[in-house]
Amino acid sequence: MARIAGVDLPKNKRGEIGLTYIYGIGRSSAQYILDKNNIPRDKKVHEWTDEELNAIRNTITEEFKVEGQLRSEVQMSIKRLMDIACYRGLRHRKGLPVRGQRTRTNSRTRKGKRKTVAGKKKAPKK
Repeated sequence: MARIAGVDLPKNKRGEIGLTYIYGIGRSSAQYILDKNNIPRDKKVHEWTDEELNAIRNTITEEFKVEGQLRSEVQMSIKRLMDIACYRGLRHRKGLPVRGQRTRTNSRTRKGKRKTVAGKKKAPKK
């Protein structure tokens, strides 16, 4: 099993897809890494030799921020926005969508489960 940046890569996937299991590496980054090290994109992860694995590891550590380092940087950026109390920071603090989406309907993933508000009762007729 290939282990890069603290992540176990799936054995039976193509290298291009397997590398995307690392936080901070998407398809284009994975393709760049494999092309730089002259490894065919469709070669499965379990077929990589130790030299290829080390070359991939070196490329990732030298050129990319991944996993814990990237996660902490993202969290620090969000914390900075919240500390300076800018609009985006306030949206983060309130748990609302940050990028201009509508909130009257939708946005349930940010807001969480619905909280029902009791309706106004009608006055009885005489």
